[in-house]
Amino acid sequence: MDIGTMISNFFESILAVIFDVVTQFLPMDFMNNPKMISELVQETYMTLKMLFFSGIFALIFGIIFGVLITVTKKDGILENKIIYFILDKFINFFRSIPFVILMALLVGASRLVMGTATGIKGTYIPLIFGTIPFFARQIESVLSEVDDGLIEASIAMGNTPMQIITRVYLKESIPGIIRSVSITLISLLGLTAMAGQVGGGGLGAFAIRHGYARGKVDATWSTVIIILLIVTAIQALGNYLTRKTTH
Repeated sequence: MDIGTMISNFFESILAVIFDVVTQFLPMDFMNNPKMISELVQETYMTLKMLFFSGIFALIFGIIFGVLITVTKKDGILENKIIYFILDKFINFFRSIPFVILMALLVGASRLVMGTATGIKGTYIPLIFGTIPFFARQIESVLSEVDDGLIEASIAMGNTPMQIITRVYLKESIPGIIRSVSITLISLLGLTAMAGQVGGGGLGAFAIRHGYARGKVDATWSTVIIILLIVTAIQALGNYLTRKTTH
């Protein structure tokens, strides 16, 4: 049994338990339709896949950009007006574009990098570019809260800029970074729902296809419940890790 089948079976069993409870309060007629259940499980898997792969790249580059814009700003440890200006404008540019328009704008980039602009592969580039600026600003905000005294002391001890970044900025900001990761992943989950509008699949596409277009309220509620569970899991894990890393 491959990993995809195992994950699908896992979600199918979890969803069955969830809907056993939900059907006591809401009309879930489509639960009697095995084909519909299978489709819902598949779309849930696609949503998590988009969240995972896009999230990894967005978080990595978001941290890099957040650190760079912090250390290159005025009075930063690596002050550089040109680099700061370029990064600042890059982040502001992509943050200002609504995600649906951003997807249309990056069609060419998606085809070039992923080989297609549709389907789940076609959503990765827009999701990454839509998330990096948001997370970079979150990181910038967190790093700016680091005590200047710690940075000055580290400089006085002869630490290199890289050592200051890793041992002071990042180490002292771990709880804040974890909170920012939680917020960013929840925001990214919302973007994956919008990605379904252009053939990306996922829970957003399922809700539109069955809940909106066909008027099946139970299909809409099912996606709401699953998204709520994913958000709750992300937030709970984030809160737990924040408590564990807080001095």
